[in-house]
Amino acid sequence: MAKPELREQAVVLRQAGCSVPDIASRLGVARSTAFQWVRHIPLDSDVGAAERRRAHSRAMTDARWGTHRVQTAQRRQGARDVGQAVVEELTERDLALLGAVIFWCEGTKEKPWRANDGRVTITNTDPRLLRIFIRFLESVGVSRSELSYRVSIHETADPDEAARWWAAELDVPLECFRKATMKRHRPTSTRHNQGEGYHGCLVVTARRRRELYWRIEGIIDELDRRTGAASAGEPR
Repeated sequence: MAKPELREQAVVLRQAGCSVPDIASRLGVARSTAFQWVRHIPLDSDVGAAERRRAHSRAMTDARWGTHRVQTAQRRQGARDVGQAVVEELTERDLALLGAVIFWCEGTKEKPWRANDGRVTITNTDPRLLRIFIRFLESVGVSRSELSYRVSIHETADPDEAARWWAAELDVPLECFRKATMKRHRPTSTRHNQGEGYHGCLVVTARRRRELYWRIEGIIDELDRRTGAASAGEPR
């Protein structure tokens, strides 16, 4: 939106009784900018009148953006429908490619200073991603009951409740969960991952699967080779 239009909206909001921080937040500008735009307009000294004006302003803003929100929601659903239509019945090959890429992005990989100890371990906060990866493991003969699960969560949260939530989300026995890892809480840091919707990270480990690790490594190498050859126009 152009600056003149924002300035006009700032004036309207100020006349409706909005504070400078409120105006800055609503219009997505710096507080200093909002102040420069409205400093010539004093706030109404009548608290009741100011509150009525703010309520009117909120109603006007909601009405103005309501159509936009509906249109955005419709566009989002349309794009989701297109994406979902791409996915058909998953084959074993599909699962192998998906599982390998997920692990290589989110899993614990071998380092020059740390050799693979035979474990295939992945850590993530998204149950959808972990469900896909566990399905991949099942496709190569690793059952859910063979895996170990461990919650990694800040000490201000409830690890037992988080474990129950993850067990239900992934449909695995709670008995397969190991003792949670507690992260030290730092009050000075700004965290958004908290509250009722916060369940920490889940660490999923398949032990004694060194050959599976090597197989994943081979899939990634071959994907890299083939995508590189395709971008260079070479025959596959």
